[in-house]
Amino acid sequence: MKKEPLIRLVKRDTLSVPKVVLIYAIAIVVSLMLSALICSLFSSKNPLAFFEALFNGALGSSRRVWLLLQDSALLLGVAVALVPAFKMKFWNLGGNGQILVGCLAAISCMFYLGGKIPDPLLIFIMTVASIAAGAIWGVLPAIFKAFFGTNESLFTLMLNYIATGLVAMFITIWVKSGSGVLEPLKAGNFPKLFGNRYLLTVLVFFVLTILMFIYLKYTKHGYEISVVGDSPNTAKYIGIDVKRVIIRTMLISGALAGIVGLFLAGGIHHTISTASANNMGFTAIMATWLAAFNPLIMMGTCFFIIFISRGMVEVRGSFGFTNDSVANIVIGLVYFCVIACSFFITYRVVFRKSNTKNAEADEVKGDKKV
Repeated sequence: MKKEPLIRLVKRDTLSVPKVVLIYAIAIVVSLMLSALICSLFSSKNPLAFFEALFNGALGSSRRVWLLLQDSALLLGVAVALVPAFKMKFWNLGGNGQILVGCLAAISCMFYLGGKIPDPLLIFIMTVASIAAGAIWGVLPAIFKAFFGTNESLFTLMLNYIATGLVAMFITIWVKSGSGVLEPLKAGNFPKLFGNRYLLTVLVFFVLTILMFIYLKYTKHGYEISVVGDSPNTAKYIGIDVKRVIIRTMLISGALAGIVGLFLAGGIHHTISTASANNMGFTAIMATWLAAFNPLIMMGTCFFIIFISRGMVEVRGSFGFTNDSVANIVIGLVYFCVIACSFFITYRVVFRKSNTKNAEADEVKGDKKV
């Protein structure tokens, strides 16, 4: 008889939503407590000051709350852009590049057309240009993947560097002083809703998230994306044009990332730099995976990630840390604990029962008697 291993992993049955939420809540609480202890060890403050600074940094004033919502909405927009590709098992690592080209397209319109045409028409042209630029940057690796079987991860990463180079080149052309800094442009800035400069960004990406959820769950295109992601051969067998699905999905993915670039240009910064994307393309990957590719859950994961990031800025200042090292350790610890939850949600650890040896011995004795 084969001996049962001491420790083994067993796949769980699907856990109920309350249990999943409880597991994540425990992970967040434990990680924050550990983070508070770490920060206390490197400073003279007590752990409770960590929580005070964390919440004050993210929620300490109405402006901080709106900035938290705005940044969460932007990250959510990138996550929404990535999720259809990821459900199709197309590993789009080019979010940063798609954001940058969308931003560059909008800024180009603002630079060359600003003051020459009415702002409403300029904003419309900026929107079309950003969506088109992002879509082109997304569909290029899709075409090569569909027809030549290239590695989409490497291709999309390569396009990130090309996009960064394009931004640097245009800044050099536009900024004659050689400072490398483009002053904020006044034409083509998005209007304020009810006098609030943050509300439009929040509303637009909230609506896009709802639409993406409906698209993936209730439409034929969403069904085709799921089938192609599960098995391209099965998709071909039932008559789905896999190449068309890949190209169409990446057009959508790139276009949505381009919209994020549009809002960075016209609604927030009114300028551009090689760091405008702020690595949201990579941060959104984690937000998407934590949400198990569910656009509605991504609202929570994006909010949590931005909350921790903004709160740690205040913690760094309050605790007197001179660089980002401790803050990065804390953020990494929190992320690690939350990501580890997915393991315990999917699997459970089973130890060998203590009476297993006795049962085996009894079985051997029984064989001898026979």
